[in-house]
Amino acid sequence: MKRWLIWLAALLLPLAALAHKPSDSYLTLRGAPDSTDIAVRWDIALRDLDYVLELDRDGNGALTWGEVRQRAGDITRYATTHLQLTAGNHACTWETTGPLMLDKHSDGTYAVLSLTAHCESLANGLKAHYSLLFDVDPSHRGLVQWISPGSPTSQALVFSTDSAMQSLALAPHGAWETLRQYVTEGMWHIWIGYDHILFLVSLLLPAVLIRRENHWEPAPSLRRSLVEVLKVVTAFTLAHSITLSLAALQVISLPSRLVESTIAASVVFAALNNLKGTIEKRRWVMAFIFGLVHGFGFASVLADLGLPQDALVLALVGFNLGVEVGQMAIVIAFVPLAFWLRTTQFYRKGVLTVGSVLVALIAGWWFIQRAFDLQSPF
Repeated sequence: MKRWLIWLAALLLPLAALAHKPSDSYLTLRGAPDSTDIAVRWDIALRDLDYVLELDRDGNGALTWGEVRQRAGDITRYATTHLQLTAGNHACTWETTGPLMLDKHSDGTYAVLSLTAHCESLANGLKAHYSLLFDVDPSHRGLVQWISPGSPTSQALVFSTDSAMQSLALAPHGAWETLRQYVTEGMWHIWIGYDHILFLVSLLLPAVLIRRENHWEPAPSLRRSLVEVLKVVTAFTLAHSITLSLAALQVISLPSRLVESTIAASVVFAALNNLKGTIEKRRWVMAFIFGLVHGFGFASVLADLGLPQDALVLALVGFNLGVEVGQMAIVIAFVPLAFWLRTTQFYRKGVLTVGSVLVALIAGWWFIQRAFDLQSPF
């Protein structure tokens, strides 16, 4: 038993460092009719730039605008050496077209570069090779919105270590490709959204058990457990779909820090509830109420990705569908294993009790970081 508990702790504790989403940068590449120039806006997280360029010269752990501004040239050179646009067989050249600026994203402050890529001709196609931060963070991604010359349609691209070189289509993509891209993004986000996963798993842990005389016992049948799972998942899905749609359509907007802090608090609440079973028969209500807040968290990611205005509803549906597919994959993997282990002390004491305590501690640390902005460079 002790060995299993040590393994469980080793699995969960590294998540304490993951209070914010993984490293991404955001690019908008825009072509213009009757021109071979490509206008580029590139948002790169200051925490990432500080890591590779050591912007915090005085080492006090807090970046200032002066420290960032003094290294504007270094930041631009670092960025442009890690993004190559090639038209035909000729590399495009870079020109800085605006001063370095700052912008807030859902996970912190970003440096904003304004650039123009001068290309000889686009007649033979356009390719992009992206390699920013790949040498120090293989999980980093470049999220690109590409607007081809003369087209109102944007193409969403994701650059990673496995897809560092991609073609930029000069003709607009169809509806199916747009849907596919955003379904993929939705699936990816739920799989790397550790706070969303821990909240859902915390609600599902007791689904294979029943509460009797202040202690947990194995559920008598798989059918009963599946009904409980269905209620929780349906409530969570319905709730976050509502607020994701409202926020993405800009009907409702909430401060990012409030949303992210409340999401962390929801994980704490769900995990601690497993210790006492206070809301044992109404976990679906908890899933719905907190699911509304999680929807705003999903929406902030979707906003960072960028929604194509010409295919707004399609992209929104695709992202939401991707979240649901990713969520169901987690449920399908979890429920059979949990039901199989439900009769063991390892599950009831180790996974449910000790695991819930560890999850509550991790999420509590996330709450402190988010509520007090402890990791923000500004």
